[in-house]
Parts: sequence; structure tokens; C-alpha cells
Amino acid sequence: MAAAEAGARVRAMTLADYEGVAALLAGTAGVRLRGADSRAGIAKYLARNPGHSFVAEEGGRVVGCLLGGHDGRRGYLYHLAVAPEARRRGTGSALVARTLDALRAAGIEKVHADVLPENEAGLAFWLRRGWQRRDDILRMSWVSPDNPNA
Repeated sequence: MAAAEAGARVRAMTLADYEGVAALLAGTAGVRLRGADSRAGIAKYLARNPGHSFVAEEGGRVVGCLLGGHDGRRGYLYHLAVAPEARRRGTGSALVARTLDALRAAGIEKVHADVLPENEAGLAFWLRRGWQRRDDILRMSWVSPDNPNA
């Protein structure tokens, strides 16, 4: 573990962490939860991307999380969240480092992180770490008409 992880223990996320992760995400400004973030959706994501998502714990409580995965070519990071009391101590950076290490071990050399436009703190976090804001592409999405909150 990196020195920044001294206060929070970072480990691979399991489905047993779902309630703590969901509560953290629901209470984090700049994070929007959808139907895909249900327990069943996260179970499917973790099964498809084993060892690529992480949580940070302090005193048995989830204080940080990051969902990571890949499609075989590119990596994707979703829902980086750190509880207010665990911020500015390296928790977010430790989660990102562990996830990037796992993706690199899988042969992934380019990773994308989605940030909602109104999430100024999230954007600042990524920019401080040297990530590049992409204004040269737009993301297009298809959503099943059977589940508009997918």
C-alpha cells in the first residue's frame, strides 16, 4: 500500500460492499446513480471486471470507491467517490492508482473517466493528476425504451 493509504485501507471491491458503496455514492455531490447502479447491475459489472474496482475502508466503513473495468481495448472509470472526512489525504489517488495498476496488468494502456459537467470538484481532481479533458469527442448513448433510467 502507498503511504497515502495509511488512514484508509484500499482493497478490491466485492458485492458485500454494495450497501456501503451505494450509500457513499448517493450522498456524494456530482455523482448520479442510475438503474445500472442497482445491486444486480453492480454484481454483473464486478463479475465482468474482476479485480478492477476498489473500496477504501476506515473503521469498517466504506469511505471511498472506484469502479473500474475495460472492454479489452480501453479502460473506464466510474463513480470515484470519497467521503468528505477522508478527502485531501490521498484516498482518491490511492483508489485511482490501484485501479490503473489492475488495468495496466490487463494490458490496458488508455483509460477514460466520465465526469458530469457540473462536478467541478471531480474535474479539478482529474486535472490535478494530469488527466486530459477531452473536447474533441462527444459520447453518444442508446438507452433501452424499456428502461429510461438504465
